[in-house]
Amino acid sequence: MFKLDDDLLKELGLGGLPPDEKNKMLGHIYETLEMRVGMKLAEQMTKEQLDEFESFIDSKNEAGALKWLETNFPDYKQVVADQLEQLKAEIKASAPAILEASANHQPDPSSN
Repeated sequence: MFKLDDDLLKELGLGGLPPDEKNKMLGHIYETLEMRVGMKLAEQMTKEQLDEFESFIDSKNEAGALKWLETNFPDYKQVVADQLEQLKAEIKASAPAILEASANHQPDPSSN
């Protein structure tokens, strides 16, 4: 499907982030994507479906939640792909500012 890794960060123009910042960014991308996909799918669910799906999430049953999605929303992978593309476009547009902010937050090695 897709990988959240260093190659993705390079594609987004963020390959120059320090390693700890890369990990934070990947975590942020994952959380944002998960939230957006969840919101998009929730818009299409009935109250009963939402309750059923949330029961998997609340019990941290990721395998059950995935199986439920595959059964009830067979197009969910397309929703994920669409949301990822939208998020990637937003991050690419912000990449220079993200890199600049990261550089400004790094300790100056010459000040030791």
